[in-house]
Amino acid sequence: MSDMFEQAAREKFRFDTSKGQVTVEDLWDLPLSSSSGKASLDEVAKGLHRQLKSDDSISFVTPATKTDETVQKKFDIVKHVIAIRLAENEAAATLRANREKKQNLLALIAQKENEQLAGKSLEDLRAMVDAM
Repeated sequence: MSDMFEQAAREKFRFDTSKGQVTVEDLWDLPLSSSSGKASLDEVAKGLHRQLKSDDSISFVTPATKTDETVQKKFDIVKHVIAIRLAENEAAATLRANREKKQNLLALIAQKENEQLAGKSLEDLRAMVDAM
């Protein structure tokens, strides 16, 4: 994978978006998708996919051109960035869910402790206060 990014840096890959060209570094800052017409990783990937699938670049006689190879490499980079961003989003969602669950459990524990204390006699509660 690092070879792919090294080559992109050496060859100064630029990626077309609806808002202009972006660098490999800029890909990490783009949202995964956008409904407001902003540049997104999905938009970049779709554009590269269209370039790869265009009929005039297909030949069963001549080997792939350097342009075809460059587009494929760009497409692979964008797919890699998307995969990492999706994994990061999933990890963040799991962390958020676990944090919320922990908060709920701690609230229930506090509630049970209060219920347990409420069940103690007045003398026991005074003794506990005096022990502090």
